[in-house]
Amino acid sequence: MNIDKTLLFIIIANVLMSLKGFNDRLFFDKYKFQIGAINRGEKIRIFSSAFLHVDYLHLILNMYVLYVFAPQLIFTFGVIQFLIIYVGSLLAGNLFTLIFHKNELYYSAVGASGAVAGVIYAAILLNPNMSLIMFPLPIPLPGYVFGVGYLLYSIYGMKKQIGNIGHSAHLGGAIGGYGLVLLLNPSIFLHSTTTVLLLGAPIVLLLLFGDKLKN
Repeated sequence: MNIDKTLLFIIIANVLMSLKGFNDRLFFDKYKFQIGAINRGEKIRIFSSAFLHVDYLHLILNMYVLYVFAPQLIFTFGVIQFLIIYVGSLLAGNLFTLIFHKNELYYSAVGASGAVAGVIYAAILLNPNMSLIMFPLPIPLPGYVFGVGYLLYSIYGMKKQIGNIGHSAHLGGAIGGYGLVLLLNPSIFLHSTTTVLLLGAPIVLLLLFGDKLKN
């Protein structure tokens, strides 16, 4: 499969920024997501942190998932609208994290996971019956089942602070991808109504009762 130039550019940017961060701790600390620094005015971190990664496995996993799912969006929407979904999901993930962890001044994070989550959810809305595997389950699940399960897991992960994982960025990115793809292609409401409603239900509950997650 020929890789689109825009997608290739995004992957290369992630690789170069991450490699720089692996070898230059000052660079990493300057551009990572950190609540206190962002509150002091370093807004660039909201964007730049999405091109840094913790280690090679983190980088490779995110770029592989992006490589798998992005071409469908590029083919369907074109490059400009794909970029809107990618960057919009990136910002949604980090802004959601900023709001959720606003009182944790030392909270920090890196990674393209929010943007990638948005791409995955946009792809699920386009093809609800695609087969996806949710670790540790050994069987493939329909895309819409995976989508609902992952949203619920992310909400639970935020509540319980499970692992060294940015659940809030994943969740915010997924919500961004969900909302943007529906804005860009409202006809999805007609041919994937059930999936739209199933994925939308946890999002609506989160928006209504999200403050309870901190209690």
